[in-house]
Amino acid sequence: MAAQPGGVSVIDKTSGKIDDHISSSSSGSDDDRPSKVDAVKSHVYRLFGRDKPVHTVLGGGKPADVFLWRNKRNSAAVLGGATALWILFELLEYQLITLVCHILIVLLAIVFLWSYANTFINKTPPQIPDVRLPEDCLLEVVSSLRIEINHVVSILRDIAFGRDLKKFLSAFIGLWVLSIVGNWCNFLTLLYISFVLLHTVPVLYEKYEDQVDPIAEKALIELKKQYAVFDAKVLSKIPMGPLQEKKKH
Repeated sequence: MAAQPGGVSVIDKTSGKIDDHISSSSSGSDDDRPSKVDAVKSHVYRLFGRDKPVHTVLGGGKPADVFLWRNKRNSAAVLGGATALWILFELLEYQLITLVCHILIVLLAIVFLWSYANTFINKTPPQIPDVRLPEDCLLEVVSSLRIEINHVVSILRDIAFGRDLKKFLSAFIGLWVLSIVGNWCNFLTLLYISFVLLHTVPVLYEKYEDQVDPIAEKALIELKKQYAVFDAKVLSKIPMGPLQEKKKH
């Protein structure tokens, strides 16, 4: 076949164009793959509709590190301390005032003996540090507690006014279940069980979230179906009175 000026044949030009087209299409498909994978990942159902890691949902920082066992020694120490307190107060029936008094007695005895021995041996009194609670830390704790209490009161106020029937039923059932559980055990045991659950459930969920989330999604879909049936047969027939008139206006 005749060559064109410059020594490049028609076949060479055609094959070059085909190679450029194939390489561009392959590179384009490679560029599209991560976006498709990201799109699929973004549509994966996560429990409670979260879109952040479990560590961030728990508030981050040191409390989340403790609950998720980032530092096993610290987490074990916190859980062990809570277990020891529960055994003292619940199983051994130790009273809080008695425990505080005994701890203060031991501390006073240790400091007194240390001070007396140091004065007798070194002829100088020991340097005991002046321990004081920082004001900023206490104010921050009180402020955070006030914000949370106000938030809970606001939620209960909205529920009590009947603005959301679903929230009202959820709160009603939740309080009813909590009252039954509270009848089985006292407040300290319930608090300890909640503390143990905080140290076990989040870390297990973080480890097996890819297996738990699909099951939770199916359960949530089934729960929504049952609620729709209950709404159609029962809730829709309940006369709301003034609330429905306000919504119409």
